[in-house]
This record gives sequence, C-alpha cells and structure tokens, in this order.
Amino acid sequence: MKTIYSSIRQDWFSNVRGDLLAGLVVALALIPEAIAFSIIAGVDPKVGLYASFSIAVIIAFTGGRPGMISAATGAMALVMVLLVKQHGLQYLLAATVLTGVLQIVAGLLKLGALMRFVSRSVITGFVNALAILIFMAQLPELTDVSWVVYAMTAAGLAIIYGFPYITRAVPSPLVTIVVLTGVAMLLKLDIRTVGDMGQLPDSLPIFLLPDVPLTLETLRIILPYAATMAVVGLLESMMTASIVDELTDTPSNKNRECVGQGVANIATGFIGGMAGCAMIGQSVINVKSGGRGRLSTLVAGIGLLVLIVFLGPWVKQIPMAALVAVMIMVSIGTFSWDSIRNLRKHPPSSSLVMMATVVITVATHDLAKGVFVGVLLSGIFFAHKVGKVLRIDRSLDAEGRLRSYSVVGQVFFASSETFINSFDFREAVQKVRIDVSHAHFWDITAVGALDKVVLKFKREGAEVEVLGLDEASTTLMDRFAIHDKPGAVEKLMH
Repeated sequence: MKTIYSSIRQDWFSNVRGDLLAGLVVALALIPEAIAFSIIAGVDPKVGLYASFSIAVIIAFTGGRPGMISAATGAMALVMVLLVKQHGLQYLLAATVLTGVLQIVAGLLKLGALMRFVSRSVITGFVNALAILIFMAQLPELTDVSWVVYAMTAAGLAIIYGFPYITRAVPSPLVTIVVLTGVAMLLKLDIRTVGDMGQLPDSLPIFLLPDVPLTLETLRIILPYAATMAVVGLLESMMTASIVDELTDTPSNKNRECVGQGVANIATGFIGGMAGCAMIGQSVINVKSGGRGRLSTLVAGIGLLVLIVFLGPWVKQIPMAALVAVMIMVSIGTFSWDSIRNLRKHPPSSSLVMMATVVITVATHDLAKGVFVGVLLSGIFFAHKVGKVLRIDRSLDAEGRLRSYSVVGQVFFASSETFINSFDFREAVQKVRIDVSHAHFWDITAVGALDKVVLKFKREGAEVEVLGLDEASTTLMDRFAIHDKPGAVEKLMH
C-alpha cells in the first residue's frame, strides 16, 4: 500500500506548479495543431479537438510514460485520409475504436518490448526528421505574409530564449503567447489568428456509437486502416516515450503505454474523435516548460476543452505568429545537433542509418516508413558485422590422416557462406573432426551449411565427426539436419 501511495504521489503531485503551467502551454499549442490535423484528415475541426481532449485526459491515467502528451497527430491523420474520403466520418470513428482494440492486444502481448530492437541511430534519425517536419509545418505561416508577422515571430523567439534569464518561475512559451496576443489586440494588427484556422466547438462532446452496419463488410473496410493506425500510433508513441525517458532520465512502461493508447482511442471513437497517439513536439514543449508528471497531461487535456468551449472568443485572438515561434523553439530543441558533429566520429554504418531515417521520413512525411528503413538497415549492418566475426582454425595430425577444424563465432544466414568456404574438401584425409564447442548455429541456413560441409567431406571418402554442439544448436540440428540421415550423400550428388 505504501508503494502504491508513493507511486501516485510521484506521478501526480511531485511537481504540481511545473505541471500546471506546462500543461497550460501545451493546451494552447494543441489548438492549432488539432485543427490542422483535422483539415488534413478531411473532417470538421471539432473531430480533432475533441480527440485531443479525450486522448490527453485518458492517457494521463492509463499511459505508461508520465509527462508525455498524446492527442490527434499528423502521422495518424495521413493514414485516415482515404478512409474518410471514400466512406465518411462514421467509418473513421469505427476504425478509431478498432485501432484501440488492436493496441490493447499489442500491449497484452507485450509488444512494447520490441523497442529494444530499435537502435539509437534510428531514434536519433527519427528525432531529427521530426524536428525538420515540425519546422517545415510552420513555413506556410511564414510565406507570403506581411513584415509584421516576421516581426511578431522574431519577438516571440526573443521572449522564449530571453525570458528565462529574468525568471524561470513561468514558462517562457506561455509568456510569449500572452504578450503577443496582448500586443496584437492592443494594436489591432491585421495578422492571421487561431480563429482563422477553423470554427471552434462551443459545446462539450457527447457519447455516441459510430453509425455503421455491424457486418463483416464493415470490418473488411476498416480493418486495414485500423491496423495501420495501430502500428503507426504505437511506433510513434514508443519512440516518443524513449525520447522523454532520455530527456527526464526516468523509465517508462512501454507495454502499459500500448494498452493506455488503446483505451484512449476506444473512448475517443465513442465521442466523435479521430484516432491519435503520442506527440513528440508537444511532449518536448511539456518537458521544456517544466512538465514531468501525469498532472501536466491531464491539465493539457482539460485545459484544451476549457479554452475552446468556454474561452473561445479569447483563444481565437491568439496570433499564429506566437504559436509558430513556440513550434520553432520545439524544432530547434528537438533536433540532435550532436548528431551532426558526430557524423565523422561515429561508425559510417551508424551515420548512414541515421541519415537514411531522416531522408525517408522527410521525403514521405511518414514516420513509420522512415523508422522501418532505419531498423532494416540496422539489421543488415549488424548481420554483416557479426557475420564477419567467424574464425575457423585447422590442424593436421602427425600421420596426415586426421584434419581437425575448430569453429569460433556465430553461424547464421550472413556467415554461412564464409563457414562453407573455410573447409578444404579436396584434401586427401581419412577423418575430419569439426569442433563447434565455441560456435552457435542460429537458423536453418546455418544447419544447411553444416549439412553441406559434412556431406561434401563424406562424398570425398572421409569420415566426419562433429563435436561440441550446444543444447540449442543440437535441438536445431535434430529437427532440420540431414547429414546423418541415410542416403544424404546420394541426394547431394544428385
């Protein structure tokens, strides 16, 4: 009981002031993004705003990473565009619910543990690509605009980076938003505001069931989209959790996060919201503004709803230049500048993985594709590196009748050819002894390689003895090897 109490206190009440202020900053920054993502998905702005409120509030209780912000995101919006266009909003809501179910299943199967297979180079590439995408997303607000917009944005950046030298009691992004909004209203500046992004909702969300027929045809339509959103959502959430872990030097429960994301998406689908996931940009804003606990996420969600429903007329006056300045700060703070300096220091393979992840992600605007390419390249480079760590020593007895081979290293698909080429099959000896006590056979390709070596020696008339197979390798050999089966040599010759 004492442990539970300590955990609750740590997660919720260890940083009340910082969490309250950071949550408010995030709530303000969520509004234009939620509207923009709704427009990308082809739905009404309130669909994204309700989703951001619902997901943030629920994930505050169910998530596995305190201080991380989840809401409607661009990565998810891109996946659902075609579904909305072809079948409408109700099918999107049904797909959102199914997405949540699939994510809960993934959490129960403990698939969050798969994050350990994502290398640091991939995570760095993911972070850098996201920083670039965040910056690129601000460019439309800085294109074909008056000098006043540039002046306001520059002033916003000056406040963001200069105010901390005066005091850190209040987050500088919040000061920026308040000050620039006041200046814009006082001087009646003719610049783009949050109100120009779309109509804000003026009522609370209500519970509703997606209006779709409960048939296999409906499942056939929504399942591909739901599966894709589940994967993209979990991938972005796990990546963001890892980044927040590093920023705060605290651990997170990835499997609980999978389940939490699922619960949040199911609830969101039932109040008319679109599917969402963790947001690295907003999570970085939260951490940089002093947010650490679950309270900051809860405040962000509730604050968002209060702002759009009860304080809509004021929120509409916030100049987009103020929010652009905040997002540019996020972009600069998110990018790993050390990765540029370390390009020459790090192994070429690591640098290539990082750069490939960045290029693919930025080119496709799809975080899942970028990470997939990065993980694939990491696997290829790792297999190549491990495949080269294979040594085969040989010795001949005094009479020249027994040739002994000692295998040291890992035998698998990447090293099997090197393994085969290390033996001299034409050597005239009566007996061959292969000692593999310092080796391990990992897959059926390795089993096939040993089969080929043994059978080639037997075909040349030599007696072959294999020594030292470990338990796992023996099990693999018993199931798939053929070199000790009758007629194996004849099969090889034919």
